[in-house]
Amino acid sequence: MNMLTISGSPHLHARGDAGKVMRLVILAMLPALLGSFYLFGLGAVKVVLVSVLACVLIEYLIQRFLLKDKSTIGDGSAVVTGILLAFNVPSNLPVWIILIGALVAIGIGKMSFGGLGKNPFNPALVGRVFLLISFPVQMTSWPKPIESASALTDVVTGPTPLALLKESDGFTAAMAKPEMPDYLNMLLGNMGGSVGEVSALLLLIGAALLLITRVITWHIPVSYILGAVLFSGILWLYDPAYYADPVFHLITGGMMLGVFFMATDMVTSPMSPLGMLIFGFMCGFLTILIRVFGAYPEGVSFAILIMNAFVPLLNKIKPKRFGEVVNNG
Repeated sequence: MNMLTISGSPHLHARGDAGKVMRLVILAMLPALLGSFYLFGLGAVKVVLVSVLACVLIEYLIQRFLLKDKSTIGDGSAVVTGILLAFNVPSNLPVWIILIGALVAIGIGKMSFGGLGKNPFNPALVGRVFLLISFPVQMTSWPKPIESASALTDVVTGPTPLALLKESDGFTAAMAKPEMPDYLNMLLGNMGGSVGEVSALLLLIGAALLLITRVITWHIPVSYILGAVLFSGILWLYDPAYYADPVFHLITGGMMLGVFFMATDMVTSPMSPLGMLIFGFMCGFLTILIRVFGAYPEGVSFAILIMNAFVPLLNKIKPKRFGEVVNNG
């Protein structure tokens, strides 16, 4: 006799699993990853390898000896964290600092909350911000792309476009500096910056794969870009000689990396479409607010981490339930 089994919710079923999602994310990061190898040479290869191996090993050791639980490194999430952490640091970062970043990202940002699916903050960004605050000199020494890739000794360093803007007396003055690349070079990635954030074009190619395969939806990226464009556009219209235009903000720094690969982290972002739209818009607004009025030239990491803290509140926004309870008494 066949038995009818009734279980609790949720009742949604899908063919995918965490491992499949992580493999697609890694595949989507490949264009930017290969581009970073071309732009920054062996320095980028070293940073990525050390970061990925360290994240995987630290996660395994914590689960094996502290949590005494089954290892989950096979799902690929530690690899994704390792690549994202490497994408957020300069290619000349010393190995021992990368190891500290991996320990903070996995040990504090992820495993201290119980592992994958339980961390409230993006682990790679936790590691990146910790390194930025702890080692500001090493984390803001930017090798020049192409030029440093072929250097066999010490790499050649230079400022990022956002740093040039922060140090200048307005946007017009910053764009007049000989070190400032034009918009085409910014789009291609021929500018100073972290390993995987410099080429907006390569990141957009990977983002297209995430959208096509429905690993991410349009809600957070579109609202993030809208928030950044709207706020930076208002400032630019107010004083175009002092404030940078929206295009400059979109193709410089870690904007495209944050918009498509970190703000969309399904563990640390809201579940409902309306919650995603609010989350993304505020990430864009805070990014520009920090870039323009904050002490740091970049604001993507801080903006996403701040909004990660509001996700439990945004998750209270739920779709209307089917049916209703009627009191017949």
